[in-house]
Amino acid sequence: MSEINDTAILKQQYANASNLNTRISIHDKYSTNKMGFGNWIVSNYRIDKGMKVLELGCGTGNMWKDRDDVINSCSKLVLSDFSEGMVATTKENLSNYDNIEYRVIDIQEIPYEDETFDVVIANMMLYHVPDIDRGLAEVRRVLKKNGSFYCATYGEHGIIEYLSKILSTYGVEDNVNKNFTLQNGYEILSKSFSKVERLEYKDSLAVTYVDDMVDYIYSLQSMTSLSNVPKNEIREILLQNMTNGILNVPKEYGMFIAS
Repeated sequence: MSEINDTAILKQQYANASNLNTRISIHDKYSTNKMGFGNWIVSNYRIDKGMKVLELGCGTGNMWKDRDDVINSCSKLVLSDFSEGMVATTKENLSNYDNIEYRVIDIQEIPYEDETFDVVIANMMLYHVPDIDRGLAEVRRVLKKNGSFYCATYGEHGIIEYLSKILSTYGVEDNVNKNFTLQNGYEILSKSFSKVERLEYKDSLAVTYVDDMVDYIYSLQSMTSLSNVPKNEIREILLQNMTNGILNVPKEYGMFIAS
């Protein structure tokens, strides 16, 4: 698929918060690790008083809700996304802070001077970047010499791999974007950063109401082969894979800290 088509699909999928909220909600409801992935990510941030922070790919801004202490520590917090719709949603969700700036930014062309930020964040988005080496070069450019880059991602042995196995009859394949995963992220980051640390978040889904999982499946761009398959058929497959009323779905998530 061409870069132009990839970008068009990305803009369509993230034009508004609907699909993203569907995917977030199933994690909120059924994750077995009750700490929550977002809470875990933020717990690993080291944001000291007066730091300048840039987030690329902020999505709905949900990660920053109820985090007054972290936000107030920043002398400046720039929340940005490739999608204008996401930036608008973030601004609606977090509008009461004088130190937050909202911007539409492409990681491949970050509109700030060299060594502007103490911290740069790019969670669950690097695999979408057409030229990831260029994007990471830009991150390093705007990051101060002793700054930190935080980037969460998924692994290659999680939800999509599981779903592709149980739905293989319908032509579902494990075609999840593997441009930046827990498996290859260290090597990719090491090209641009001298120090890289990998952290893994232990979790899974224990789904008790399969209709939620059905909605999740149909929100995924990678499940296009199911577009003409009635949801009831998918529901029956999921019901057959339940054990004691629970559909156990593996998850593989984590993050890298680079400097």
